[in-house]
Amino acid sequence: MRVVMFGFQTWGHRTLQALLDSEHEVVAVVTHPPGEGVYEKVWSDSVADLAAEHGVEVIVRERPDDDELFDRLRAIDPDVIVATNWRTWIPPRIFTLPKRGTLNVHDSLLPAYAGFSPLIWALINNEPEVGVTAHMMDDVLDAGDIVIQRAVPVGPRDTSADLFAKTLALFGPITVDGLAEIASGRTEFTKQDRSKASFFHKRAAEDLRIDWTWSADELDRLVRAQSAPYPSAYCFHRGKRLEIVEARVSAAKYGGTNGRIFYREGDGVAIVSGPESRRGRNHALLVTRVRTADGAELPAHEYFKHMGGYLTSRP
Repeated sequence: MRVVMFGFQTWGHRTLQALLDSEHEVVAVVTHPPGEGVYEKVWSDSVADLAAEHGVEVIVRERPDDDELFDRLRAIDPDVIVATNWRTWIPPRIFTLPKRGTLNVHDSLLPAYAGFSPLIWALINNEPEVGVTAHMMDDVLDAGDIVIQRAVPVGPRDTSADLFAKTLALFGPITVDGLAEIASGRTEFTKQDRSKASFFHKRAAEDLRIDWTWSADELDRLVRAQSAPYPSAYCFHRGKRLEIVEARVSAAKYGGTNGRIFYREGDGVAIVSGPESRRGRNHALLVTRVRTADGAELPAHEYFKHMGGYLTSRP
């Protein structure tokens, strides 16, 4: 089939490479201009460069809603559009233009975690598995009929980087396999159960702020969700920003006031946390590595030279 791909960053790059290696003909690529945001500088393999290396026409758009693009796509006359990590709304006149529709590839097990940053949100929420869904695009974001869906387990100490690596490996194969289903002539696919749908916003600086009333389990997952190469979860110590780079749940339970820098346990320092901390019924977040406001990264035992004082959510 003649394929136009809408894609961006490493997800789009992997998908485009799989399409180029497949039996399908990639006739054009639409991609975003490079961005300056933190998240756009991570996993930044260029779709435009890969397309150009293979002599594929590259069209750059922030939003694909202009007449010039529509007319060009109509002239190209693709059999199908594939969309991977496309960041803005694709209007109906675009996604319905190909005779076989538009296949969108999204990194969650839809209908859950539609929208943005699904793997990070899923890790924070203690989901047992994550995955990738190839579905037909319709008028509602990430709500179209499912063509193929594949899952991978979340390991007990997985970070967001681990989950991105696991799911990234699925993007190329699921796209090619999804196109095979479409090329076979199938037009009826699995409807999403909208009663199970959830829709999440983009991650921002406020989402990284540590709330010490969260349980140690939840804070441990937040730290792992915001692991390198992403911005770390943070709090404040003596009015200065302190990033928590590595942590885990303490072995013992600790009582007192949330945020208290309390006790050395093994290679970490226990920070009192959780909704029942005043009753002594919660485990603490055992912080093992931190990063200071000036960028210095230190083991917790080197940074916290004395016990006492508090870590706070705000200066």
